[in-house]
Amino acid sequence: MVEFDSVGLRYGPDAEILSDISFNLQPGSFYFLTGPSGAGKTSLLKMLYLAQRPSRGIVRLFGEDLVSMPRHRLPGFRRRIGVVFQDFRLIPHLSARDNIALPLRIAGVSEEDLAGPVGEMLSWIGLSERAEARPATLSGGEQQRVAIARAVIARPQLLVADEPTGNVDPDMAMRLLGLFEALNRLGTTVVVATHDIHLISRIDNAQMMRLEKGRLADPTGALRYPPNRA
Repeated sequence: MVEFDSVGLRYGPDAEILSDISFNLQPGSFYFLTGPSGAGKTSLLKMLYLAQRPSRGIVRLFGEDLVSMPRHRLPGFRRRIGVVFQDFRLIPHLSARDNIALPLRIAGVSEEDLAGPVGEMLSWIGLSERAEARPATLSGGEQQRVAIARAVIARPQLLVADEPTGNVDPDMAMRLLGLFEALNRLGTTVVVATHDIHLISRIDNAQMMRLEKGRLADPTGALRYPPNRA
C-alpha cells in the first residue's frame, strides 16, 4: 500500500531531517511509530498524508509514484487517507457534529445517510450531548476525540495519527485505540505515532517503526522487506 525507497527530507539548505528511509506498509496492518522528540516522526507522517514531498527518493502510495504525480491529482488521493493531527485542526465555525460529518459530505454522502453514522460516532466518543458545540467551547480532550472521529468515519484505506491519545484520560485512550483496532480489522492500514509504551502493548501483531536521529531502525529488514502475509 505504501512504499518508501531511500527517501530523504530537508528544509532549505539545512541538513536532512530524514535520511535513507525505506519501508513497505502492508494493507490491513497496524504500525506504531516511535522515537525521541526531534527524531522526525511528524515529518515522516506529513509525507504519508501527502502534506510534504520528499527531497529525494521514491514514495509510492496505492501503487502510484507520488513524487512525479501532478498536484491536481493529490486531493483525490488525500480523500483515501484519514489524518489525526496533533493540533486537531477542526473547522472553528462548524459544530462537533459537522466537523465529524465533513469527510462524508465531501464524498457526496446524503444528509439522510450520514446522520446515522455521525450520531453513532458521537456516541462512541462520548460527545452526543456536545454535538452542536463549536471547537472553541470544547476541552482539548474533547477536540481530540472529534478529530479522531472525523479521521475514521469514512473508513479510509490509510489512517495516520500523530499522538492521538495525548490529551485524553487512560480509559478514553483505550476506547479510542479500540476504534483504530476495529477500523484495522475492516482492512484499514493504521500508523500511530506515540510515546505511550502502554498503548503499544495493547495491539496484538502491531509492528514497530522506530526513528532515531532521522533514520529508521530496521535491523532485521522486516520493514523494508515484509514477509508475505498468510
